[in-house]
Amino acid sequence: MNLTIGLVVLSLFSVAIGNVIYYQPEAVHLSYGDTIHDIVVTWTTRNNTHESIVEYGIGGLILTAQGNSTLFIDGGNEKQKQYIHRVWLKNLEPNSNYLYHCGSKYGWSNIFYLKTAPEVSAKWSPHIVIFGDMGNENAQSLPRLQEEAQRGLYDAAIHIGDFAYDMNTDNARVGDEFMKQIQEVAAYLPYMTVPGNHEEKYNFSNYRSRFTMPGNSEGLWYSFNVGPVHFIGIETEAYYFMNYGIKQLVKQYNWLEEDLTEANMPKNRAQRPWIVVFGHRPMYCSNANADDCTNHQSLIRVGLPIINWFGLEDLFFKYKVDLLLWAHEHSYERLWPIYNFKVQNGSYENPYKNYKAPVHVVTGSAGCKEGREKFIPHKPEWSAYRSSDYGYTRMKAYNQTHLYLEQVSDDKEGAVLDHVWLIKDNVLPSYNVDLLANKI
Repeated sequence: MNLTIGLVVLSLFSVAIGNVIYYQPEAVHLSYGDTIHDIVVTWTTRNNTHESIVEYGIGGLILTAQGNSTLFIDGGNEKQKQYIHRVWLKNLEPNSNYLYHCGSKYGWSNIFYLKTAPEVSAKWSPHIVIFGDMGNENAQSLPRLQEEAQRGLYDAAIHIGDFAYDMNTDNARVGDEFMKQIQEVAAYLPYMTVPGNHEEKYNFSNYRSRFTMPGNSEGLWYSFNVGPVHFIGIETEAYYFMNYGIKQLVKQYNWLEEDLTEANMPKNRAQRPWIVVFGHRPMYCSNANADDCTNHQSLIRVGLPIINWFGLEDLFFKYKVDLLLWAHEHSYERLWPIYNFKVQNGSYENPYKNYKAPVHVVTGSAGCKEGREKFIPHKPEWSAYRSSDYGYTRMKAYNQTHLYLEQVSDDKEGAVLDHVWLIKDNVLPSYNVDLLANKI
């Protein structure tokens, strides 16, 4: 009799456990605020705590900042709910190590740490890790990224779209687990993101709600300055999901041109001579599939079909963007400097010194359940190096004239497969913009 009663009670508890009140912070991650001297702490709770608090300080939790939370309801049939908390940490001491935790009187996260940027950030040499296409399943590069982030190897991370595969799967439970997985990277350094095609579901709501990026576009496009680099994150999906709205494409394109115009003002370009753009879908690739980057007239490169509006290659060439970082292809590919399918090397001996067109790098091989991408057998003349190993890219902007990139192979236990120096004698790279008028 007692055993029967116990089984009934256990059964009732199992049914009700899904409704247990749970205030514990989850999915803690950082991002830059309006400047890199401001840090935003974002996390989630299952239930409403009615307060969002970060306790922090140098050597102890002696300071307190309060923020706000918003209710997020997933678009799946269960309409799963959670609260997204955001707290802005402003006026942090430059070049300092902070401890912090987040939560409320109902529960706190673990204690994490972060390091702030130097006071004169333009003279800083930041070290940034870059990758795309990392899933909840087969996230092969993640353990190495977690270890290196916690060892202090990087100042920031850039994830160029495609998270979890997909964040909306199983009524967003896959997205929840993915956000917990990346916490061991993202809670220790700013984790900057843009959406990919796998975020499209429910009008990108899982992406827009979970991440906190600078600006007012809900993280779809924005820019920020780190050391001598002006970074620009863009959303490429508006070119492919027309139901998402042509207005979105127009708004981003107009904003992008304004941002590039400002970045190219003599004072700004002298202070931050490197312009680096990152977006999910590439203009060029040599993969053996039917993705748009395998087409000569790829939408990102030339714009919408027939009318050829909003193409980005001419815009990036006109404003002398140095480096373009992409993902989407589950592989790594470095191109020679290129414009309109023509190689524009600086010279035969030193192709990346005083290069005459932007350099493209595709780095979408962090690891996901869809596996690797193969390449076409014969490498095109514009492709310099390619690999299907799982891995990620490191970038260090050493100074005003030298920027370094290397590709790490997780398959080969962290070996560096490829590296390249971008070198320029002047703050403006030596592009021949007359090619724009003579484009064939």
